Amino acid sequence: MTQSLVYDAAERLFADLATSEVVNTAEAGTWPAELWSAVTEAGFLDALGDSLDGLADAVDVLRSAGRHAVPLPLTETMLARWLAKRAGLALPEGPLALVVEGPEDRLELSRTGGDWRLSGAARGVPWARNARGLVVSTGVVVAVVAPVSARIEHGKNLAGEPRDDITLDLELDARFVADAPMDAGAAVVYRLAALFRATQMSGALEEALQLAVTYAGDRVQFGRPIAKFQAIQQQLALAAEQVAAAGVAVASAVSAAGSGDLAFAAGAAKLRVGEAAGKVCDIVPQVHGAIGFTHEHRLHQLTRRLWSWRDEFGLESAWALELGRLMASQGADGIWPFLAQR
Repeated sequence: MTQSLVYDAAERLFADLATSEVVNTAEAGTWPAELWSAVTEAGFLDALGDSLDGLADAVDVLRSAGRHAVPLPLTETMLARWLAKRAGLALPEGPLALVVEGPEDRLELSRTGGDWRLSGAARGVPWARNARGLVVSTGVVVAVVAPVSARIEHGKNLAGEPRDDITLDLELDARFVADAPMDAGAAVVYRLAALFRATQMSGALEEALQLAVTYAGDRVQFGRPIAKFQAIQQQLALAAEQVAAAGVAVASAVSAAGSGDLAFAAGAAKLRVGEAAGKVCDIVPQVHGAIGFTHEHRLHQLTRRLWSWRDEFGLESAWALELGRLMASQGADGIWPFLAQR
């Protein structure tokens, strides 16, 4: 994938502040305040722009964040700020959690007189315990909720990142609820979240491959680097193939989303990157040998996130079904033209 000035700036910032020690400390429960302040000051949280005009910049930031296993709610805060701004809602400063109605969660926002009532539950909400505000997207309505108004049960994913279960049952003042624009409903937000998570995964895949290539070049066995052995070369080539395919899938999705084809593009990207993650996470620890399975080596910070992120904002099987339905809706004569345009 090509590099931009935004990507280079993100790489410099994350290389300095998102060290392995910071990631491990965050997994133990300490909020990385210095890293968050630097990200805020850099303006990365508003990279998305007003109407997805900054999608390419946002993706560059997230790809770099994935490479460095950045322990922050970047996807969630970016999308929450974008959504609230589109809906004309005020937000607190600080990290935000995004509660978006998806296939497995049901949220109900109803109006009674001048007030609104929000009820329902969402599982595995990223970073809810650290959020200054919960931005809820259901149907075509957006609401901003104070975390103290929700029941939050702490949980973690395989990577040690907060994934909390939320139960909502409260009345909201009309000042904190607004209709979402037609192009910013819950379905759109969910697809953007899937694309953003796929982007983080593509960055993590790139770094995992680079670690394996570097290790294979450095590790000497039987008098020569193991990278000289054909079996290792073959495994690295297979991993590189998957990493390249993941990068192309994300880049294609960003291009397609800019032309209004988000429904197909985001699902295809999340599906393809998820498949790549499964294969690369099988290969790179084996190339590293025993050291690749230890906590001291950085590889686990990437592979555990890849396994975790693969399950978030839609499994590959769920997106495969969604894409199948979308293509079937074109009719027998429309499937090929539909695919040929993408």
